[in-house]
Amino acid sequence: MLEEVERWLTRRSWSVSDRPLERVLAAKRGTSVSVVLPALNEEATVGDIVSVIRRELMTDAVPLVDELMVIDSGSTDRTAEVAAAAGARVVARDDILPRIPAVPGKGEVLWRSLMVTSGDVVCFVDADLRDFSADFVTGIVGPLLTDPEVDLVKAMYDRPFGDTPGQGGRVTELVARPLLNLHWPRLAGFVQPLGGEYAARRSLLERLPFPVGYGVELGLLVDALHTVGLDALAQVDVGVRKHRHQDGQALGRMAAAIYRTAQLRLSRGQLVRPRLTQFERGASGFEPRTYAVDTEERPPMAEITEYAHRRVA
Repeated sequence: MLEEVERWLTRRSWSVSDRPLERVLAAKRGTSVSVVLPALNEEATVGDIVSVIRRELMTDAVPLVDELMVIDSGSTDRTAEVAAAAGARVVARDDILPRIPAVPGKGEVLWRSLMVTSGDVVCFVDADLRDFSADFVTGIVGPLLTDPEVDLVKAMYDRPFGDTPGQGGRVTELVARPLLNLHWPRLAGFVQPLGGEYAARRSLLERLPFPVGYGVELGLLVDALHTVGLDALAQVDVGVRKHRHQDGQALGRMAAAIYRTAQLRLSRGQLVRPRLTQFERGASGFEPRTYAVDTEERPPMAEITEYAHRRVA
C-alpha cells in the first residue's frame, strides 16, 4: 500500500461513534441534507428504511435530514405505494428530465435525483437493506457537516453472505479491488468501493459524469479522486450491511459493467467489445445468452440546461 494511502487511512477513516449525533446536529447549521433511495421492486424493505429515517432523523428534536426521496425506476410491485405511506416523497424516474429519455440502470436514477433534490449534501442509500440503522445516514453525513475539507464519504461495513460473515461483496473482491489496486492505487484504502451508501456535497456531484448502470459507484469514486483529490474523500464504519444478494450471472453482468467503466477511464481510444455472453442450461444443453454491457454515461448535471435554470430560479 502506498504511504499516502496509509496516512489517509489514519486521517480519513472513522467509525460512526467518532461523531455523536449531537455533534453532527450542532455542526449542521444552515446546511441542508437530502437522502435519496433509488428503488426497483423493493416493497419488502423500502418502507422500513423510510420509517427509520423519518422517526430518528427528521423530527423537531433531531432535524438532520431535510428531504427524503425515493426515486422509483419502474417498479412493478408496491414499492412506490409503500414508500409514500412510510413518509417519503416518491418520484418516478421517467418524470424527471423528460426531454432526455431514460435508460435502465441505477446510475441513471442517481443522476436524475440531482434534478429533483435540493440538499447541499446528498446521501444515497440502497433500498434493499434489511435491519436498517440510522447510523448509515449519520455516519456518512457527519464528516461532511463537521469537516469542510471532506467532499465525499463512503460507508464501510461487514457484508455477511447468508449466515457466513465476511463473504459478501464478491464483485468488490474479484473485480473492483484488483482494478483499483492496479490502476488507481490511491483508492486502495476504501473497504467498500462499490457500496451503495455514500454522501457527497452537491457541488461535487454536479460536476461528475454518472455511468448509467452498475459502474456508477466505481466511476464516481475514480472521478472524484481526480476532481478533488484523495484527502477530500473519506469512509466511515457503520457496522453490518444486510441486503438481498444477487445470483452469479447477475454478478457477472455487474462485473462486466464495472470493468467497462474502468476501461473507459483508462483509455478513451482503445475500447473493448461491450458485450457479455453467459451460459444457461436449457433443454438441449448449455445455451448462450448475450447481454449488452452498460456503456452510456450521463454528463455532469451542471451541464444540463434545466438544472442550470433551476439553480438560477
